[in-house]
Amino acid sequence: MSGFKVRTDLALEARENVEESAEELRGVTVDENYDEETEVKVTRVIIESKNSARVLGKPIGTYITLEAPAMALPDEEYHKEISDELARQLRAIIPGMDEEISVMVVGLGNRDVTADALGPNVVDNLTITRHMVKEFGKAAYGKSKVHMTSGLVPGVMAKTGMETAEIIKGVVEKTKPDVVVVVDALAARSTRRLNRTIQVTNTGIHPGSGVGNHRNSITRESLGVPVIAIGVPTVVDAATIVNDALEKVLHSICKEAVDLQEELRNGMGELYNMYVTGKDVDYEIKQISHIICDALNKALEL
Repeated sequence: MSGFKVRTDLALEARENVEESAEELRGVTVDENYDEETEVKVTRVIIESKNSARVLGKPIGTYITLEAPAMALPDEEYHKEISDELARQLRAIIPGMDEEISVMVVGLGNRDVTADALGPNVVDNLTITRHMVKEFGKAAYGKSKVHMTSGLVPGVMAKTGMETAEIIKGVVEKTKPDVVVVVDALAARSTRRLNRTIQVTNTGIHPGSGVGNHRNSITRESLGVPVIAIGVPTVVDAATIVNDALEKVLHSICKEAVDLQEELRNGMGELYNMYVTGKDVDYEIKQISHIICDALNKALEL
């Protein structure tokens, strides 16, 4: 695998890649929990040291991954089970949930590109409460405690001429939320995780990093408030798919095929800027956006 760089936004896959290379990794705690009834697997990866963060290429922090094989299928009862589990994980990772807090949910991505429209779709269906609480107080909801929820869809720099991080920082400074939750589409290494995995992390997010399009980071350090990131892999690097197929075929033929494999891999340069998604991505994005939106509404309901 020399010279071949695997791109992924998922900490779980980054850890798997290190295990495959037989590289020793310390300072990483992994906890897995599988529910046989719902077939939902929850993996918690905690990166604790600077060395492990460097090896994995991910910041120090907690990464929670929910994997559900039928996540994108039209099954409302199953979606409810996934959103319930996601809501539990969000309540645990969002700071200050026991008290009243102000939460700004940011939908990252380009709504005109189907595979990148997850964030805007989530915010479109979110229950927004900040304006009601500001105008009428908690009596508007008949409750003694209400989390104030606001939403923002900053678009992309090609349309606005501004960095997404700049827009978010400006709104944060003006509205002063206690927590920012960003929702974005991610890139995965494995096709089996496309639209079937949700990652939640308290490290913030680096928009476009999974597809080699690096933008300013959206983190606690840059915004001054805790940043929780929710992401779903919607694309896979085309070169990764071809490389995996080559490995399976050549290794099944003979071990001497390594040299041929290197030659073929070197000829894949033009694939490094190509990304692949499923043919039903428009429908699947809509389904998953409702799951995340439902989970956020449940988590932010006192």
